[in-house]
Amino acid sequence: MNNDTICALATANGVGALGIIRVSGNDALSVVQKSFPGKKLEKQKSHTIHYGYFMDDEEAIDEVMVSIFLAPKSFTTENSVEIAFHGSPHIGKRILETLTKNGARMAKAGEFTLRAFINGRIDLSQAEAIADVIASENEASRKVAISQLKGGITNEISILRTDLLNFVSLIELELDFAEEDVEFADRSALKGLLDKIELKLDSLIESFQYGNAIKNGTAVAIIGKPNAGKSTLLNALLKEERAIVSNIAGTTRDTIEEILHIKGHAFRLIDTAGLRETQDEIEAIGVKKAREKVENANILVYLADAATEDYSEDIEMIRSLQRDDLKLIICATKIDEVLPPKYETVEDIFRSKIDHDFDFIRISAVENQNIQDLKNELSSYVEQLKSQENNVVITNQRHFEALQKSLNAAHKVKEAIAFQISTELLAYELRNALEHLGEISGEVTNDEVLGNIFSKFCIGK
Repeated sequence: MNNDTICALATANGVGALGIIRVSGNDALSVVQKSFPGKKLEKQKSHTIHYGYFMDDEEAIDEVMVSIFLAPKSFTTENSVEIAFHGSPHIGKRILETLTKNGARMAKAGEFTLRAFINGRIDLSQAEAIADVIASENEASRKVAISQLKGGITNEISILRTDLLNFVSLIELELDFAEEDVEFADRSALKGLLDKIELKLDSLIESFQYGNAIKNGTAVAIIGKPNAGKSTLLNALLKEERAIVSNIAGTTRDTIEEILHIKGHAFRLIDTAGLRETQDEIEAIGVKKAREKVENANILVYLADAATEDYSEDIEMIRSLQRDDLKLIICATKIDEVLPPKYETVEDIFRSKIDHDFDFIRISAVENQNIQDLKNELSSYVEQLKSQENNVVITNQRHFEALQKSLNAAHKVKEAIAFQISTELLAYELRNALEHLGEISGEVTNDEVLGNIFSKFCIGK
C-alpha cells in the first residue's frame, strides 16, 4: 500500500475562498501531470509553485496553483503535490475523481501522517501531536501539542532508553557467558540508573493530570438544591443566556454543558438539575444524571442559597458527593438579596460541618458580584496541577499507560537486584522496561496500535 499514490482534500469540507488537495506517492507528479498540461512537473525544482488549468480530458475543471515537493523533502518524504483550487466542494470533488481516474486512490484517515512515520520523518508521539495540534481549542493545549511535535517527550524518553539499553546489552552478554559465572553489569550502578529512571517516570506520570486537564478540559459540576441559582451562575460565567432561569423549582431537567476558557485553559461547565427528592419522573432522571456528572467531575461547585435558614440538607448532599480527588468550592448565592450579617455566618456553618477542605465564596450571579473570584479559583486548580520541575507534559492516555508499565517493570528490576534473582529474569524485566518506553516513540509497535491511532485522524492529514 505504501507504493500507492494517494490523494485527499486537505482543507475543511464546505465552501471557502480556497481548497487544497494533497497527492503523495512515487507517481504523484505523473498522476497530476495527466491533468495539468501547462508544464512538465517532473522537470521542475522542488518547493516551487506553478499556475495552470486542471483538466479532465479536454474540459478545464478549474484554474489552479500546483505546489511540488520532491522526495525526500516533503511531509511524507515521498514525491508530493498540493493543488490549490477555488473553494467549491463540487470542484474539489471533480478534481479528486479525476486524480483517481489518473491512477491515484483516496487516502485513508491519517494516511499521510502514517507514511511520514513509517518513512522515519517523525516518530509516533510526534504523529499523535499533529492530531493534538489540529484539535487544540485553547492556548495551553496548543503549547503542549507544539512541544510534543518538536519532540519533547521523545527527547526525555530517548535518554532513558539509551542508558537502559547499555545495561541490557551487558546483561545479555552475561547470559552468553553464563557458564563462566562473570558479571559485566555493575548492579549498584544499574540500581542508581533505575532510581533516576523512576524519578523521571514518576514526574512524567504525575504530569498527566495536568495534561489531561489541558487537552480535554476540566469538568466542573454546578450542583445545589432547586432554585439555588445554578442556571443563573452558568449564564453569568458564560456572559450569555444559555440556561432558562425561573423562580419555579425544578426548571432544569437535563444537564447543560458549555465550554468556558479562563487564562488559556478550558473548563467544561455542567449545569445540573437541582438535587432533591421528587415524584416527578423526568426530574428524577435529571437528579440521577446530576449525581453521575459529579462522579466524573474534577471540580464541584456547590451552591447554597444565602437566605436559607437550615443548611442541613445541603451539608448532607455535599457529604454524599465529596471524594478525596474532587476539589470542592461552596458558593453562598444571592448575597444581593440578604443583608449582613446573615450571609457572613454561612461559611462558619459549613466549616463546622464539612470535614473536607473547600474554598468558600459569596456570590451574586445576578449582580455579577465575586464571579471573578470563582473564575480565579477554577484557574488556580489547573495551575496547581502543573509541575514546575518538568517541562514535558503527558496528555496522551497511551503514553500514560506505557509509562506506568515501564515504571512497574523498573520496580521489578530493582526487586530482582535486591533478591539476587537470576540473570535471565533480570534481563526479561529490563527488556520489558525498554519495550514499554519504546512504545511511546513507536520504536516498538504493531499494526493494531497503528491502526487505532491513525483511524482517529481526519482524512487528508
